[in-house]
Amino acid sequence: METVIRTEGLTKHYGSHRGIIDVDLEVREGEIFGFLGPNGAGKTTTMRILLDLIRPSGGRAELFGMDAMRDAVAIHKRVGYLPGEFDLYDRLTGWQTIEYFGNLRGGVDREYVKRLTDALDLDPGRRWREYSRGNKQKVALVVALQHRPDLLILDEPTSGLDPLIQQSFFELVREARTEGRTVFLSSHIIDEVDRTCDRVAIIREGRLAQVDRIEAVRQLAFHHVELQFAAPVGGELFTGIDGVSRVTADDGRVTMRVSGPIGRVIEVAAAHRLVDVISREPNLEDVFLAQYGREEPTEEPTDDR
Repeated sequence: METVIRTEGLTKHYGSHRGIIDVDLEVREGEIFGFLGPNGAGKTTTMRILLDLIRPSGGRAELFGMDAMRDAVAIHKRVGYLPGEFDLYDRLTGWQTIEYFGNLRGGVDREYVKRLTDALDLDPGRRWREYSRGNKQKVALVVALQHRPDLLILDEPTSGLDPLIQQSFFELVREARTEGRTVFLSSHIIDEVDRTCDRVAIIREGRLAQVDRIEAVRQLAFHHVELQFAAPVGGELFTGIDGVSRVTADDGRVTMRVSGPIGRVIEVAAAHRLVDVISREPNLEDVFLAQYGREEPTEEPTDDR
């Protein structure tokens, strides 16, 4: 299987500020690869280096076997890119914006573009300045997808999208994989990549913490569980259950953190006049704080100044 993205010792310093440090990645043809980390971890910096939008301080990057700096023009012909921030001319309509980028590509299949706008529920006739944050994101997604690139590089692609449109977007991503194309997307939401990605890399404070198949990363996830009872219940009922930690009890309310299945917790709770159950999966930042300590992430610069 062809390697589409390869980095070796990729490093970027912003003066005295940390960017990324010794990032080694390999993304294969036809896979959906998730790049996960808290805000400021180095995701955007890595993507910008891959596209030669900024230059690394050290190491190297290859896409399709070509050098990311020397062969940037040839690489860009095969890539669809969604930046973290996408802003354009206020007076252009969504359709004019899409068409503008399509023409830069030498023309695209208009029927496919129509299918994309329908799938994302986008009204392309409105002017850019009239769009909400979510609708601007839809335009940006169409721009990235419309030429059916061999590689999609998507920085926080679901930002601003409502849940139904997110589902439509992930269907388009899975369709790209079925066609043998490669998707490299960043996110800070575990559930988002859990349902979509084949493999993931986790980056924290500029360094890779883990690269593995999605099944292995699921082991990092835990749930915040809150149980409400009709009468006071002691927390000691749950402290001996595998995967349960940080149990607190307050009158008829018991909270805990649960790693893995919560079935045994529910079985024990059901014997004590259980009234309600609330289970919340944390975002990736919560997981990092639990797994790697409580250091706050350093803000990632928005450019290479």
